[in-house]
Amino acid sequence: MLNLAFGFTCSFLIILLIVRSAGKHALFSMDGDLHSVQKNHVYAVPRIGGIGIACAAVATTIAEPLWATGSNYASLLLLLCAVPAFASGVAEDVTKLVSPRIRLLCAFASALMACLLLNAVVTRVDVPMIDQWLRVLPLGIGFTMLGTAGLTNAVNIIDGFNGLASVVAMMIFGSIGYVAYQVNDWPIMSMALTMVGALGGFVLWNFPTPSVFLGDGGAYLLGFIMAELLVLLIARHPNVPVWYAVSIAIYPVFETLFSIYRRRILHGKPADEPDRLHLHSLVYRRIARRGYDPANLRQKTLRNSYTSIYMWALSVIGIGPATLFWDSRFATFGASVLFVLAYTRLYIAIVRLRTPRWLLFPGHQHTRVTAPDVEQSRH
Repeated sequence: MLNLAFGFTCSFLIILLIVRSAGKHALFSMDGDLHSVQKNHVYAVPRIGGIGIACAAVATTIAEPLWATGSNYASLLLLLCAVPAFASGVAEDVTKLVSPRIRLLCAFASALMACLLLNAVVTRVDVPMIDQWLRVLPLGIGFTMLGTAGLTNAVNIIDGFNGLASVVAMMIFGSIGYVAYQVNDWPIMSMALTMVGALGGFVLWNFPTPSVFLGDGGAYLLGFIMAELLVLLIARHPNVPVWYAVSIAIYPVFETLFSIYRRRILHGKPADEPDRLHLHSLVYRRIARRGYDPANLRQKTLRNSYTSIYMWALSVIGIGPATLFWDSRFATFGASVLFVLAYTRLYIAIVRLRTPRWLLFPGHQHTRVTAPDVEQSRH
């Protein structure tokens, strides 16, 4: 637990420094574009909160031998492997010049480093025919790199609302730490607790009123470390089903897959083209907006935060059962299916303007809203 406390303290203080010195680095750390497709914030704040989380993780890992008897070598290697993915995200945060393709390649580079330095390779998916192929090392490495890079980018996709990606990541890391404790894997548990603490220090500055954003760097860092801890759990412990990893990460993973399907198959557009049709965007526009004055900037900020609460609750459908029944293939598979059904049911209901009344916050039920796409003009 000292990892959690130390990580929290470091993160909180470093991000305090970032917030208090915002005027000095605003030129490169703040994003003044508040009106593009995926922007839902009222004012600009630093987008380099990921630096605080990264510094806290490094500081905690270096200091860990002061209170723990185990080696911190593997954790330091994991953080080293995260550098390409994290650096590409931070570079995008401060320059806005790093293309999605370059960032994806950097995520692949980080995944390859982890395969080679940590032996973090998935060699089973609990399907005998596929497992035979994954035992061929190049195929196993390729599959692992694809899954790791995918989850790294998936966390970035769900980022964009106050506390959304960070709190979901906290729940996932908390689940990983619990399962690692159950299987006596102390290195994985300590890193998971470190990330929970670092995220806790960040969330206090990001929710409900944001003073700092996670940024692409922070999202890529969280996604990569999350993916690698899951890979290591599966690789080291045959009693941890692959469906456990799928279930606790099902929200960012399914959001990404559904977005690709929606853009490429349904609309014939590039898979990486930004739009406002993510589920969290629809919740913000068609549920959280009810009962609020769009001209009131404070209320718009609250709408942003309320959106995250809806998505936290949805993500628990996958994370909760998978954590409680982590060693059951049937239960973890069922949690994934249940989440997919809940997600698609909610998505269809919102698109068809049939949102259940019980989803509305108290006091919102009687507010009449016109056609969902007829929103207040920004001009």
